[in-house]
Amino acid sequence: MSEFTEAMAQLAGGVAVVTVRDGRDDLGTTVSGLMSVSLEPPLVLVSLAGGGYLHEVLLRRDRWAASLLSAGQAAVASRFATPGRPSARLLVAGLPHHRGAHTEALVVEGGVAALEAETTKVVPAGDHTLFIAAVLGVTYVDATLQPLVRLRGRYRPV
Repeated sequence: MSEFTEAMAQLAGGVAVVTVRDGRDDLGTTVSGLMSVSLEPPLVLVSLAGGGYLHEVLLRRDRWAASLLSAGQAAVASRFATPGRPSARLLVAGLPHHRGAHTEALVVEGGVAALEAETTKVVPAGDHTLFIAAVLGVTYVDATLQPLVRLRGRYRPV
């Protein structure tokens, strides 16, 4: 592990699952690089490693969803983080979920919040790409739950 990677591991980040519908298929991945950019208009940013299939799909599909996971959803985060993962439909099997009204992307229920977004700007940034997106809607917020965070390479409750 490089000193830079180790340094960044000291910074806690919220954990979310980003999903997109691509024709008849559904894709998704776990991210800790999701943040609010602007309140007016409401904008978010997600950072994805370049070269992956989800990255490729998000370059051509503008609408996606983000489910912000709760402390009890570490297993969900692990499912979506596994390399070579299958269709997101298989990953949500047995989990409460629904399709977003604005995006038709899968939305995982039981998290602290979920939103749907539409990419408005794509910014290459080293080995990652930043997708800046307008928030189309907030699907739910459950402030009674604790968020799941990633710190020092592990999922942890707050």
